[in-house]
Amino acid sequence: MGNLPLFSGTADSVSGGRFVRRRISSSITYYYAPFSEAGDKTLCPAKDSQTAAALCPVSALSDSSVDPSTSPLLSDSPSHTPASSQNQSESAFPPRPLLLFFSWLGAQPGAVAKYRDLYLDRGIDVLVVRSNVMHFLWPRWGLDYGLEVLKVLEEPQFSERALLVHASSIGGYTFTQMLAHVSQGPKKHTVLAQRVIGHIYDSLVAGTLEHMAIGLGKTLVPRFEGFVKNAAMLYFWLFKTHTADVYDNSIQVFNNTPITAPALFFSSENDPLCNLVVVENCMDQWRKRGVTVESKRWKESIHAAHMRCHPEDYLLTLDKFLNSLPNCSGNAKLSTDAGVKV
Repeated sequence: MGNLPLFSGTADSVSGGRFVRRRISSSITYYYAPFSEAGDKTLCPAKDSQTAAALCPVSALSDSSVDPSTSPLLSDSPSHTPASSQNQSESAFPPRPLLLFFSWLGAQPGAVAKYRDLYLDRGIDVLVVRSNVMHFLWPRWGLDYGLEVLKVLEEPQFSERALLVHASSIGGYTFTQMLAHVSQGPKKHTVLAQRVIGHIYDSLVAGTLEHMAIGLGKTLVPRFEGFVKNAAMLYFWLFKTHTADVYDNSIQVFNNTPITAPALFFSSENDPLCNLVVVENCMDQWRKRGVTVESKRWKESIHAAHMRCHPEDYLLTLDKFLNSLPNCSGNAKLSTDAGVKV
């Protein structure tokens, strides 16, 4: 795959110019801070030598001085930064953690931005991974996509970063396709499990094939939900070895995840896409393996919209969880401002 040209080409700014957005592929986007101020010092977001040189200029910059089109952040060459300054920056400050945000099916950019900005403001860079319905309907493509994301994380720009996972709805399936490669693939992939410092699951689609079929109907064509559900069930039956059997294997991979970092589950009792008994059994199984598992459940809510329905509860629970993790505590608290409540 080679080194990805993450710091060449076109980039633009988000959140009032405080962060930079760079597209890695049509479905993977990287959001990061060109620098973070700690007094008069600059935090370096990566340990990789070329990346660090591009991201850690000799002197700290002010927000007003950053222009995404001219910043050394976008330079392909590390020549702008003397090696001594680069090494001093690397040794003085650890790289920013990286959040893997696996969004729900059909997630709109504005909705994803609310989650993204929560983490960016907390000092965590974000890699948004969008799922396609075909990744689910034809699991072979889902496995290929999981490997693509895994290879991105193994690139020098990311390979030294502590990872935090936040998977919403079908995003949990996409993350599981990554775990399949970690569990069964070459030894080099197993390192990812050791890099994860915490994982968060919001509205997992869990249970029977019917739960999955219902999810497709509600997401793809709500007006014809029943038709889509029945068509999906027929499809699963006709292509059982390529769909249902693979889903069963994915469930086993998730239940026996190689990740032992603390986990947090968000769910609701009225979610038609989630069998809570299945989720509870998974959490119990993880606890028996020594994994710290927290959960927050509401009696009534909306699938993949718990933060919108219960902003205060959601953010307080998330904030408490993040504060318990290494590299995630001591930063800005998550806010329940109007932007999140919309």
